[in-house]
Amino acid sequence: MRPTDLRYLSAYLVPASVAVGLVWRGPWAWLTPLFVFGLVPLLELAWPPRNVVSNAPATAGAPHHPFFDWLLYLCVPLHVGLLVWYLAVLTRVPLMGAETAGLVLSMGICGGSLGINVAHELGHRSRGYEQRLAQVLLGSALYLHFFIEHNRGHHRHVATPLDPATSRFNEPFWRFLPRALGGELRSAWHLEAERLRRLEVPAWSGQNQLLRFMAVQLAAVVGVGLVFGGLGLLAWAGAALVGAVLFQLVNYVEHYGLLRHRTTGGVYERVQPHHSWNSEHAVGRILLYELTRHSDHHYLASRPYQTLRHQPASPQMPTGYPGMMLLAAVPPLWFKVMNRRVPAVQQ
Repeated sequence: MRPTDLRYLSAYLVPASVAVGLVWRGPWAWLTPLFVFGLVPLLELAWPPRNVVSNAPATAGAPHHPFFDWLLYLCVPLHVGLLVWYLAVLTRVPLMGAETAGLVLSMGICGGSLGINVAHELGHRSRGYEQRLAQVLLGSALYLHFFIEHNRGHHRHVATPLDPATSRFNEPFWRFLPRALGGELRSAWHLEAERLRRLEVPAWSGQNQLLRFMAVQLAAVVGVGLVFGGLGLLAWAGAALVGAVLFQLVNYVEHYGLLRHRTTGGVYERVQPHHSWNSEHAVGRILLYELTRHSDHHYLASRPYQTLRHQPASPQMPTGYPGMMLLAAVPPLWFKVMNRRVPAVQQ
């Protein structure tokens, strides 16, 4: 590991900003949204990527140093602790409406970046305890079905009409959102039913992982309701919804308008780097643990985040993920900026 690898500690600025909002409240309740969707896009516009080396790993140090793993592992107690603290503040401290809105958005942003995003990275690991940690994070965001659908569905069907998480050319985000949210849940059910059918086990059985996940989440909901009451459930649901919408914004910008072609045998071609949008803007790369090098992730999903490479064949976003997510939320602006960048062969 080299001193420059310590830059990944910057990802903790997101939960730190949430903690500041929970302590000081007032205008500070809005610190996280202003940081992630205000300061970060401005920094990425001011410092665009330069001299990016193709096929070079994100870190020049030892690629499998424990430091990189422990950065992810520590996100689990950090995020769960923040969530409990957030529920306590929203249910036991008198707040103004603006404070409540800011804290819900802040916890939702943390749930998307520290929760679902880190769970996404850990869920691709082969070690059982890392997959359990991924499930804890997804459960805290009420998004456990993602564990089934992403690895076995999205990576198989990405950039095809079969994938609910691939946005289509000229499809507005607000039309994509319900299609993706419902489609991922349906896909998770079909994937589990197909797996159990091969084992000659009924879909409605205790071996259905999706049903077990739903039971765990229901138990967690009951527990939160008993401890924090109905207001606590609303606070958790609000943060989970924000996190899910933000993650679907990420899905939307990652594959917008990109499609794989069918071979002469009717099978879709292998996933290639040009089937995902990339961003080499440094701040977003660090805050999201290299998620923005998405082409290399789909090309070889087993690569840990710190070893992901810049793929020169991938289409490049004009700015980083936070800025692109803001743009995607306003479809006319998104189409104006991005449609001309989608390769004509994809359109």
